[in-house]
Amino acid sequence: MVHFTFRLDIVKATFARLMCAVSLNSPSMIVPILEVQDVYAGYVPGLNILQGVNLSVAPGELVAIIGPNGAGKSTLAKAIAGLLTPNQGAIIFQGENIGHLAANEVVRQGICYVPQISNVFRTLTVEENLEMAAFISDAPLKPLKQKIFTMFPRLAERRSQQAGTLSGGERQMLAMGKALMLEPKLLVLDEPSAALSPLLVMGVFEQIRAVVNSGTAVVLVEQNAKRALEMADRGCVMEAGCDRFTGAGVDLLNNPKVAELYLGASAAS
Repeated sequence: MVHFTFRLDIVKATFARLMCAVSLNSPSMIVPILEVQDVYAGYVPGLNILQGVNLSVAPGELVAIIGPNGAGKSTLAKAIAGLLTPNQGAIIFQGENIGHLAANEVVRQGICYVPQISNVFRTLTVEENLEMAAFISDAPLKPLKQKIFTMFPRLAERRSQQAGTLSGGERQMLAMGKALMLEPKLLVLDEPSAALSPLLVMGVFEQIRAVVNSGTAVVLVEQNAKRALEMADRGCVMEAGCDRFTGAGVDLLNNPKVAELYLGASAAS
């Protein structure tokens, strides 16, 4: 007799991605968890970095944001996370416009943002970092921490180690683990592979896929364009503050124009 192991979390995540694929042909069949609608935003009054960006993310979906330096990728991530208020347009999360909310209010709505740098408390231990990350949560800490340690076994091994002594890849795992302590519906990652060795990059991407498989939607801003599109359900190619190409990750990967402009030497910049 053959026995099968049933993993409800993987089944749910797979179903969400299948529904997303169906929705590309039948948009009415699924409601996006996030919609960025014609957003203009910048850091200086009168000077917009984002020039009417549009983006949608389905529940349990991984969407990669790629493009050259200065395209507005990180600016878009900050706008979604509430660190930058749009000058025009709307950011709809679970049916509500959150574009006017401050970052702390956005977190309470169910969005967590992991910046590229300065994303851990270096003098605190791994376990203390996780506990600090959940300070607004009313849920018991022990099962939350155990969930993170199960997802990131390396962190369990380093639980009593100061975060500042971790390797670059381990710090990125801890940064993601901190965000996941709040059990977000959407995780926004800003260039998690930056400055990491190829081996560490592979490990970080594997952990990102594990997060998606657990049912959490992910917006991934990434400099490693080819690898990001390979693993993404869908992708968005940005240029000069605009979403120039959007589509399934594999389709963008095989698009000659995208390959010519962004998947050569400039794609990793």
